[in-house]
Amino acid sequence: MTHQTPTPVIRLAGVSKRYSGTYALRGIDFDVRPGEIHALLGENGAGKSTLVKIVSGAVAHDGGTLEVGGRERLFATPKESAEAGVAMVYQEGSLVETMTVAQNLFLGQEKAFNNLSRLNIAARELLESHNFHIRPEVPAGSLGIAQKQMVEIARAVHRRARLVILDEPTSSVTPEERLQLFLSMRRLKREGIGVVFITHMLDEALAEADRITVLRDGEVQGTLTKPEFDRAEVVRMMVGRDVEYGRVPPGRAADPAPVLEVEDVTLLPAVRNMSFTVRGGEIVGIYGLVGAGRSETAMIISGITKRRRLRGGRIRLNGREVRFRTPRHARRAGVVHITEDRKASGFFGHFSIADNIHLGHLCSAPRLPLWVRSRERAAVARIFVERFHVRTLRPHRAKLVELSGGNQQKVVLAKGLTRKPLVAIIDEPTRGVDVGTVVEIHAMIRALADEGVAVVVISSYLPEIRALSDRVLVAKQGSVVAEFDPEEADEEALMFAAVH
Repeated sequence: MTHQTPTPVIRLAGVSKRYSGTYALRGIDFDVRPGEIHALLGENGAGKSTLVKIVSGAVAHDGGTLEVGGRERLFATPKESAEAGVAMVYQEGSLVETMTVAQNLFLGQEKAFNNLSRLNIAARELLESHNFHIRPEVPAGSLGIAQKQMVEIARAVHRRARLVILDEPTSSVTPEERLQLFLSMRRLKREGIGVVFITHMLDEALAEADRITVLRDGEVQGTLTKPEFDRAEVVRMMVGRDVEYGRVPPGRAADPAPVLEVEDVTLLPAVRNMSFTVRGGEIVGIYGLVGAGRSETAMIISGITKRRRLRGGRIRLNGREVRFRTPRHARRAGVVHITEDRKASGFFGHFSIADNIHLGHLCSAPRLPLWVRSRERAAVARIFVERFHVRTLRPHRAKLVELSGGNQQKVVLAKGLTRKPLVAIIDEPTRGVDVGTVVEIHAMIRALADEGVAVVVISSYLPEIRALSDRVLVAKQGSVVAEFDPEEADEEALMFAAVH
């Protein structure tokens, strides 16, 4: 008896897409089978987003064929794609935040007369069938990122989706939420639903996927099955070279005297008696679970959030006690804060790269100029586009929203570091960034410390903390609860300190 391969849920054959004459995708062959988790990997700008936009109906392809369930399709709108059984779960979410969870679950399927109580009961039954512990009557805007994704997964199954596309579902979630999302993916697989899993976390793809397809420069580099998985080979396929993701050794010894001293800083409920020091030329990594008070402490230090004057603790810069009124005052004093959420507060999306970098340069200036010289703006942008290896053909015209996530993160770093600071606090430096760019950003951070800057790196990714840090601090419930040497800071010890 011959074994027949089931008809793919979706198949792309020779699919191409061009923007202004430049290929974003060229000759793509890709398919997803029923009951399969298929990871889609590639560097930022490799073409992953364009591919899923074609499948989800956001853009139309120029060449090749797209088949859903064996039938050739050309989607003009996302609605047509959804009606064909394709569900897209975006990284930022697509729920109506002012509506309740129950209303979002059944949006578009309402009856002429709706009983809100019955709607909530139906929503609760649907969510509990997936083991999602989410109250159906709360507004969607009050949910965390992972919970929003769970609601979208439940909605997709309810609408009998044949393919669910998950775009970076684990980039901003806690370990518990990450596990819950993986359990959801496995449940979709058992129900015969195809899953496309887009991620920059190679370990997740290697552990969860049945097949991996790698894109580079808009072309498929290959598709691997489970027995063929090899981390080094996947990385070579992604970046076209060997990339060693490991410890970045310091190039100079840290200064004897601390540059930044944080003593008993408190701002309830998030921060409680937070204390640590950082010396010039040193990278201090702060690890902890979501809610440990790390980001809130960074915002207090950099003047974004105000601590209490009475029993709010002390912050010293080069031995002098400081209290910054605004982030600009902190920047002028030499304290730079690189936010964890680049899209919300890290850059101006519809400004050019040059405008963003030059605005950061002006913010840290001792005094603002009466007018901006275009030559100075162009010169500053050119220097830092080259220094931070921002890949773009139009640095003076390209808008930030047009860049890949890795290049956006490089611009955010360049914007904050046009003038050498005394202290650089970098929150989640490589969130949503591909493996090749991760290595580049790590090298930039180490070079910053080697210039004598006191660097604080806040990260939820344990390999990153171990690779970068000269000292590792673990935060829990708003306080530092443990300190490790990076050589002895194994993942089990760090996680134990963060949890217990």
